[in-house]
Amino acid sequence: MKRVILLIVTNLAVMLVLGIVANVLGVNHYLTANGLNLSALLGFAMVMGFGGAFISLLISKPMAKWSTGAQVIDQPQNADESWLLDTVKNLSQRAGLEMPEVAIYEGEPNAFATGAFRNSALVAVSTGLLQGMTREEVEAVLAHEVAHIQNGDMVTLTLVQGVLNTFVVFLSRVVGYAVDSALRKDDEENTGPGIGYYVTSIVLDIVLGIAASIVVAWFSRQREYRADAGAAELMGRKQPMINALTRLQHMQSEGLPPSLQAMGISGGLGKMFSSHPPLEERIAALQAS
Repeated sequence: MKRVILLIVTNLAVMLVLGIVANVLGVNHYLTANGLNLSALLGFAMVMGFGGAFISLLISKPMAKWSTGAQVIDQPQNADESWLLDTVKNLSQRAGLEMPEVAIYEGEPNAFATGAFRNSALVAVSTGLLQGMTREEVEAVLAHEVAHIQNGDMVTLTLVQGVLNTFVVFLSRVVGYAVDSALRKDDEENTGPGIGYYVTSIVLDIVLGIAASIVVAWFSRQREYRADAGAAELMGRKQPMINALTRLQHMQSEGLPPSLQAMGISGGLGKMFSSHPPLEERIAALQAS
C-alpha cells in the first residue's frame, strides 16, 4: 500500500506545484483571452496531467527511500541480508529482470517495489516482515513484489493516473470558466479569468481528484490479484503465497483491538479507497486459481 499512497500523494503535490507555476506564468489568461480555447486547454491538461504523473514516477524511488528510511543493502552484513539478496536475485532472473536494489526499513510487516523502469527498480521489506514470517513466506512476498516489477505495474498505474489527471484539469477549468462567465456576464471589462474561475477550478480539482483516487485504488486492487498469481508462478506453486497472506492476516488482526478486528478496511468507503483487496479475498482468489 505504501507505494500507491506515495505515488498518489507525490502526484498531487507535483500537480499543485505545476498549477501554481501555470498561474504565475499567466496560462489561465491565455486560455481565456478570447473565450475558452478548448484545444489549448486540452493540451495544457495533458501536459499537466501526464507531466505530474511521470514526474511522480521518476522520483518514486528516492521518495520511497526517504519516506520509509529504507537502507539499501550494498554489501550484506549478515546471513539474513545475504539470503535476502540471493532470493531477490533468483526471483529476478526467473522473471527476466535485472537485479533491483534491495532495502530494509524499520516498521510493521510490509514490503513494496517501486521505480520508473523495470530494470532499475527497488524492492524493500520491513523488519517486521522479516521477523514475523518464515523464510518461505518472505520469499513469497518478495516474489509478489518482483511480479509487480515484471508486470510493469508502476508505469501502468502512472498512465492511468495521467489520464485521470488530464480529465480533472480539463473538466475543472471548463466548469470554472462557465461559472465565472455566469457571475461576470454584465462585466464589460471581462478580460480574463475572475475569482469564480479560480475558486471553482480549485474546488473541482479537489473533488474530482478524490474521485480519481477511487479509480486509481480500484485499479491498484486488480494489480494485487495479478501480482499474487505472478508470485505463485515464480515460485512454482501457490501455497507459499497463501501461507504468507494468511500469516499477514493473523498479524494484522493481532494489531487491532478486538472490537475492530472484523472491520479493518474491507467494507464501505474504506474499501473504495483501499489500494489492496481484503486479505481473505486475495487468499480465496489464489485458492480458486
